Amino acid sequence: MEEEYNNQEGLINPCSKAQLLSLPEFKESYDLEYSNYVLNDDLIQTLKHPLSTSKITIVLGTWCGDSKLYVPHFLKVLDAAGFKEEHLHLIGVNREKKAARGLIDHLEIDRVPTFIIFQNEKEMGRIVEQPNETFEKDILNILTK
Repeated sequence: MEEEYNNQEGLINPCSKAQLLSLPEFKESYDLEYSNYVLNDDLIQTLKHPLSTSKITIVLGTWCGDSKLYVPHFLKVLDAAGFKEEHLHLIGVNREKKAARGLIDHLEIDRVPTFIIFQNEKEMGRIVEQPNETFEKDILNILTK
C-alpha cells in the first residue's frame, strides 16, 4: 500500500460534497461504492421524518480506505431519505485525525470516518468507521433510542 501514499493529506477542514467529489481518487471509489450500496427502502421511509430534524457531521479522511468505502454508502442513505444537504457538515482531517485551528478537537475523533448525528444541537449518537448492522438500522437506532 505504500505506493498509494503520495504525500497528500487530501481535503482538510470543512468541505462540500462537490469539493469531495472533485478529488479524482475519491470520486472513483465514491461512484463505485455509491452505486453498489443496496438500500433498505422500508427503513429509508421510516428514517425520513426523524432525519428531517437532524444535523449530521461526517469527519473523514480523503486518504482513508474506510472513508472511501463507507462515506458513499452513508450519503446514499441520506440522499434516499431526502436529507437536506445544508444540514450535512463534511470535515476532512489529516492522518492525525486533526483539522486546522482545533476545529474538531471537541468531537474527540479517534477513527475515520465518524458519522455524528445531532438533534437540537445535542449529539444523539455516532457511527465510527462502519455500521454495526447497516447504516439504515444504525441511524434509526440512534434516532429512536
